[in-house]
Amino acid sequence: MQRQRFEHKYLLPESLAVEVRDFVSGFLELDENGIGKPDFSYPVHSLYLDGDNLATYWMTINGDKNRFKLRLRFYSHSPNAPVFFEIKRRMNNCMIKERGGVLQSAVPYLLDGYPPTADMLFSSDPKHDFAVRHFLELMRGLDARPKAHIAYQREAWVHPEHDEFRVTFDRHVRAEPRFSGSCSTEMQSPKYPFGKEVILELKFTNRFPDWFRALVQRFDLMQCGAAKYCEGVAQIGELRFGGHRQPNVSAISAASYFA
Repeated sequence: MQRQRFEHKYLLPESLAVEVRDFVSGFLELDENGIGKPDFSYPVHSLYLDGDNLATYWMTINGDKNRFKLRLRFYSHSPNAPVFFEIKRRMNNCMIKERGGVLQSAVPYLLDGYPPTADMLFSSDPKHDFAVRHFLELMRGLDARPKAHIAYQREAWVHPEHDEFRVTFDRHVRAEPRFSGSCSTEMQSPKYPFGKEVILELKFTNRFPDWFRALVQRFDLMQCGAAKYCEGVAQIGELRFGGHRQPNVSAISAASYFA
């Protein structure tokens, strides 16, 4: 499990995002995955899981202080590329992420509820096995299945010596329903819930750094919510995903997750 992190999100027009990038480059360096790429960006794909009552969607819409999302994160459709089973948990304003990598060939087996075996895991680190098993436990508790494919281009800036700070720019965010466990990166007719706006995320551990504060003040940024899965579902329509009624989230069995 990673350390508790904080994330502040802002929506920017592209012209302002370029100015913010120039400011950030004085403190951080470009992530190696973006070097030499158009717009300094690399593709990110997520397959979000939810119940037919869209329980995790409604947790976010209702602003629950303690909530989580279940997603598969992948960057390529290559059979040799890993797929990460991720639990992104929010406790008050803190973000905690559990992540376990598996082989793409193992995804259908795991989504059917079977436990991982050593040959399925992308790493022998026991944290990967624990994260995947915890993911499957929560998946069963919600009766969650694949619901939406979310994709975007990410430009990331990192510190060369530590991970206390990280800044990302997410562009071309797109969403469409996907009810299978396919990790294909192709999309048929996606919606763009944020239009041409760029999502800026300032990520930090423990303390909001002074230079983050200076950045926000200099560009007069206004913090906002920018949940990609939720905005995608809202634009496409809840009924398209089976969300015909709002659940009583207080009765969700996954409440034990926060115990």
